[in-house]
Amino acid sequence: MRAINDGSALRLLLEHGRLSRTELGALTGLSKPTASQTLTRLERAGLVLSVGVSNLGTPGRGAELYEINPCAGYAVGFDVETGVIRAAAADLSGRMMAQVRVAAKPGERDAVAHVTRAYEELLAASGLTREQVGSVVVGVQAGYDSGAGALRHAKHLPGWQGGDIRDRLGAALGTRVEIENDVNLVALAEHADGAAVGTMTSVLLWSGRGIGAAVIIDGRLHRGATGSAGEVGYIPVPDQPLRTPSGRRDTGGFDRSCNASAIRDLGRSFGLRGTDAVRMVQSALAGGSAAEEFLDALAARYATGLIAIVAVIDPEVVILAGPILQAGGEPLRARVAHQVAEAGTRPVPTKLGLIVDEPVLTGSCRVALSALRDAIFANPVAAAIPSPPSR
Repeated sequence: MRAINDGSALRLLLEHGRLSRTELGALTGLSKPTASQTLTRLERAGLVLSVGVSNLGTPGRGAELYEINPCAGYAVGFDVETGVIRAAAADLSGRMMAQVRVAAKPGERDAVAHVTRAYEELLAASGLTREQVGSVVVGVQAGYDSGAGALRHAKHLPGWQGGDIRDRLGAALGTRVEIENDVNLVALAEHADGAAVGTMTSVLLWSGRGIGAAVIIDGRLHRGATGSAGEVGYIPVPDQPLRTPSGRRDTGGFDRSCNASAIRDLGRSFGLRGTDAVRMVQSALAGGSAAEEFLDALAARYATGLIAIVAVIDPEVVILAGPILQAGGEPLRARVAHQVAEAGTRPVPTKLGLIVDEPVLTGSCRVALSALRDAIFANPVAAAIPSPPSR
């Protein structure tokens, strides 16, 4: 019962910020003596801090206030792309402490060495030691098959092939490591703090270098039997062969019609200029008949694959995310939603993602924090409390 009360108190402090003993008692339903004992116990364990007294504007001393100790735990998230890794550290309160970007060395094909180098740079930037980090999540542009211990659809990530990748990373970093698909991490972040808040079933469609999706059903991320759920690039679409042409990147019809290269080619067919797909879409927002026709054609491509996804999942909301869809903004979002509805499926609320600043890194940090908090809050006083970072 003490562990339950302690965990409830910590979650409320995390949600509300500073609370007095009386306020905590009212929120938890605990008696004043029990609430007082809970806070005393958590303070002695280093999980909460006394941060002064409230100013109620009345005579007499205000109530003593407490908040969660941000130094009671630290989490790290990674965003792995071809040739570059981004990493960020956050304290228990969710405050981002430091962020680094580490490029691969020329010819480097050792994924573990690359991640380890990024980890060491992050620890140096944040003032943390390995012993202080309680949770690590690595986001990758691939599916992670936990049964096989290997990544799927990861040919574009040199050095990430082979089994036991999670165990090898954990041994190198000195802590337990979780691996998650990058789009899944964005969907989890949108579900918790973004455009999908308050929903139970959602689909996030991501458009960047390639096309991908993440599905949340009944409030839980759906990974599939081998971690490959959401590889929607393989959905067949008209005018695209079922099999990948020889010598090309392994992908499918939906991806070949909506990847960055295909969108750039589509824009050029309408006379638009741009060195990449994002800038081409942005330039189309300036208007003109050719630009309007391009946006209509692009929306049709997205809708073709999305219709199949919506028909199977029946989500409460569809989130459009990734650099290309975000570049199209409201004009492209409205076109995609209209064409999905016109196909005969029910109209589905369609929103642009709200987490646009380093969404994969944000998602990996958030998932790592959630795991850290769950571990600490399940048995707070037994949790090992690291020392504050040195500066």
